[in-house]
Amino acid sequence: MSENHSKVIIIGSGPAGLTAAIYAGRANLFPIVFEGLQPGGQLTITTDVENFPGFENGILGPELMEIFRKQAHRFNAKSIFQIVTKVDFLSRPFKVFCDDDLYTADSVIISTGATAKLLGIPSEEKFMGYGVSACATCDGFFFKNKEIAVIGGGDSAMEEANYLTRFASKVTMIHRRDNFRASKIMIDKAKNNPKINVVLNSTLDEILGEDKDGKKLVTGIRLKNILTNEISVLNVSGVFIAIGHKPNTEIFQNQIELDTNGYILTNGKSTATNISGVFACGDVSDPTYRQAISAAGSGCMAAIDAEKYLETLHK
Repeated sequence: MSENHSKVIIIGSGPAGLTAAIYAGRANLFPIVFEGLQPGGQLTITTDVENFPGFENGILGPELMEIFRKQAHRFNAKSIFQIVTKVDFLSRPFKVFCDDDLYTADSVIISTGATAKLLGIPSEEKFMGYGVSACATCDGFFFKNKEIAVIGGGDSAMEEANYLTRFASKVTMIHRRDNFRASKIMIDKAKNNPKINVVLNSTLDEILGEDKDGKKLVTGIRLKNILTNEISVLNVSGVFIAIGHKPNTEIFQNQIELDTNGYILTNGKSTATNISGVFACGDVSDPTYRQAISAAGSGCMAAIDAEKYLETLHK
């Protein structure tokens, strides 16, 4: 047996993966966590987290994930800061590759998350977490009585815009086409909301803001009309990118069952995939909630499911 063999390998290190590591560690499974491209997951690019239970005054995203990690290590979980490049779930033990390094395991927990689709402009990255967000339910609270913009034209954009009117004084939806691709019921709901304004045939050209003494602040956006090429400026305090999410499942294609959007399919209320011994948790299998707390909860479930599976191997 390879010296790189373990009972449980966890691929991904956000709230789901590290919670799974805590529970697996407490079960004396000595899990290995591959932290991947973004150790700590999406919360590491989030400034204030105010909706995670137990932190009355909020906590910085990177700080919260470091607490998760230290807690997992206390229970003998081991972090490996490498990117998994290939897996083989079709033979036993399961094989996980980091380039030329091979690791094997009796069970695998996948918690690679989902990545918000972004526009790819430099200012978007610059102000991410400082007025730019891809999660209304995470960050809407910070924009009470402020004017904000939502970029997108699908159901998720409509849903986020409607949700944000709970906090913002005005929400302007920016869409590049002359009509929305969202469902009619979602379009009607947005049109009937007096706080929502719509700008069509326009793209986000630049996010405007200040960066003084290390403090970043969004002050507006520059828009380009795709029909006239006219440039205009809209004064807003926040920008929500709502053009969809992409689950990080490329390396699992042809290995386990995915839905039409690439999310991992799990069985019923469990975290089990169609491959016995392989489990999935967090945003990689959750296109609906995408919250740190729900991801952490599913990480707990995956560790318990893996523990029960491993018990069956020794009966």
